[in-house]
Amino acid sequence: MSRSITIVEVGPRDGLQNEKAVLEPSVRAELVRRLEAAGARRIEAVSFVHPKYVPQMAGAEEVMAALPKEAGRSRIGLVLNGKGYDRALGTAVDEVNVAMSATDGFGLKNQGLTVDQQVQMLADIVAGRANAEGTPGAAPSLSATLSCVWGCPFDGEVSTDQVADLVGRIAALGVAEIALADTIGVGDPWSVTRKVKAARKAAPDATLRLHFHDTRNTGLANAFAGVEAGVDVLDASVGGIGGCPFAPGATGNIATEDLVYMLERAGFATGYDLDALISTARWIGERIGGPAPSALSRAGGWPKG
Repeated sequence: MSRSITIVEVGPRDGLQNEKAVLEPSVRAELVRRLEAAGARRIEAVSFVHPKYVPQMAGAEEVMAALPKEAGRSRIGLVLNGKGYDRALGTAVDEVNVAMSATDGFGLKNQGLTVDQQVQMLADIVAGRANAEGTPGAAPSLSATLSCVWGCPFDGEVSTDQVADLVGRIAALGVAEIALADTIGVGDPWSVTRKVKAARKAAPDATLRLHFHDTRNTGLANAFAGVEAGVDVLDASVGGIGGCPFAPGATGNIATEDLVYMLERAGFATGYDLDALISTARWIGERIGGPAPSALSRAGGWPKG
């Protein structure tokens, strides 16, 4: 099998933001370097949010200052609003990912914005980016992540039509990559297939990315369904650490090493070094005060070397 799957590493951001330990920017930059040495080429390195609300993400500028630009590597900064986007522009991030929500309930809790207000916020960022770009490639590339696609802790079930409508609105603004996120880990493989199909129909020219949490032990099954549906870009977090501090019960992401193992055993190419990933998962587990929850960090890979 020659198909390549891109795994966007989100451990330094979505992984660490929900851990009790607050790591210094220097340690978080070291995590980025270790993950890149293990094969990460796109990595969510920082979040430009107010440290009052997410102290684990304080010092984003310091993290980025410790990571000189390198060819072939893309560091992503997450933003919740225009103020965060302006902060991101003051750093060396290669990509900016705008967080949005499929529901008013989560949008108001996470950003203080309804869905319609979030779409307007994104439109303002897109317009400002176009005005400031000057020359092609001057501004970081832009993507959007749509949270609570498979369910909201405040509004409940989220319909396929609801997701397709919002994906279409985002794509109409010219956003080239849209991530669909199961923020609270309630999805199942069959609903993944349905919502990927609907999102692709609503935004045929956009790249779809999938972001799963393993809260209810369906994360890898959902990733499998996404790959089978033709999606080539998936998020994962080293060690399976993390979650969302604004979504009750949203425990860890699918683990990068577990996902790499599954895909490469099937013959897909990921570009990751599995042993280096397992070592990094164990390393970050020591720094957050407990073993990482991933299966591979406990059992190791197979066959044994």
